[in-house]
Formats: sequence, structure tokens, C-alpha cells
Amino acid sequence: FFKKVIIADNLALIADDGFIDNNNIDFFIAWLTSLSFTFQMYFDFSGYVDMATGSALLFNIKLPKNFDSPFKSTNMINFWQRWHITLSYFLMNYIYFPWLRYLKKITFTQSMIVTFFVFIIAGIWHGPSWLYVIFGGLHGVGLIINHTFNKYFDYNLNKFFAWFLTFNYVNITLI
Repeated sequence: FFKKVIIADNLALIADDGFIDNNNIDFFIAWLTSLSFTFQMYFDFSGYVDMATGSALLFNIKLPKNFDSPFKSTNMINFWQRWHITLSYFLMNYIYFPWLRYLKKITFTQSMIVTFFVFIIAGIWHGPSWLYVIFGGLHGVGLIINHTFNKYFDYNLNKFFAWFLTFNYVNITLI
């Protein structure tokens, strides 16, 4: 309740002001607006999930964990392992893996194409708007880049720099 009413709703005031008055927005206010929106979305959704989890426990029902500090992620793969875990589970087990099993021969390129379209579907799942399709596409592209770097390059980014890149990519895609 605290996450939703105190944190998310107050961040929403900042985000709404920035989005409404975008003609006079400067660099600092633009970043404040985008960060407020990103954290507002997280605390809003996470707060609702916590309230649902608590309510379910009153009836001795244990719901699965849905968030695991997603903004601590150091890459997009890890982000989707931590953010909306139940949606990720559904997408992987009911769309991604069955789609791959349908293919005769699975190649890296085919799996990346399937990844992209699964995230387009995830975008559509969020709502019937082109903005959600773009959101899903951007997250699909982020995952493809992450998988490609993991497969073809032996690199180790500084943990702080990796977190910074991941967090800002997610922040921008949410806008």
C-alpha cells in the first residue's frame, strides 16, 4: 500500500507535470520526468502485486514472486528474469519454447527472430497501442543485442557501467 499510495502516486505528480508541460522542458526536468515515470511504474505495479500477494496469503494462497530488484540488473536478459517474472515465465513456456519446438532446425538467428516476435506479443499484451508494440520491439532488440554480445564477444563490462547502460535503456524504452 505504501509503495502504491505514497511512492508511486507522488512520483506520478512529477511525471505528469513533466509530460504535460513538455514545451518548456530542460535537460534536468526531462531526466527527472523520465526517472519519475520509470519508478512510478515500478512502484505502482510492484505495490499492486504486493497487495495481491498479501491478500492471497489471508486465504492461505501463496502467489509466485513477481519482482526481484529489476533495476539492479546489469543486462537485459537479467532484467527480464527479475521484472514481471510471471509474464516472463508465461512468454517463455507458452510462446517462446513451443515456437522453437515447431521449427525443424533451431539456429541462433531463428531463436533471435522468435525472441523479437515474442516481445512484440508482450507489447501487445500490455495494450492495443502502437506504443506498446514499439516498447515490446525495443525490449526484443535489447535482448537480441545482449544475446549476440554473449555469443560472439568475450567481454566483461564494469558492473556499474553495465548497470548504467541497462537501467537507462529500460528507462528510455518505458517512455
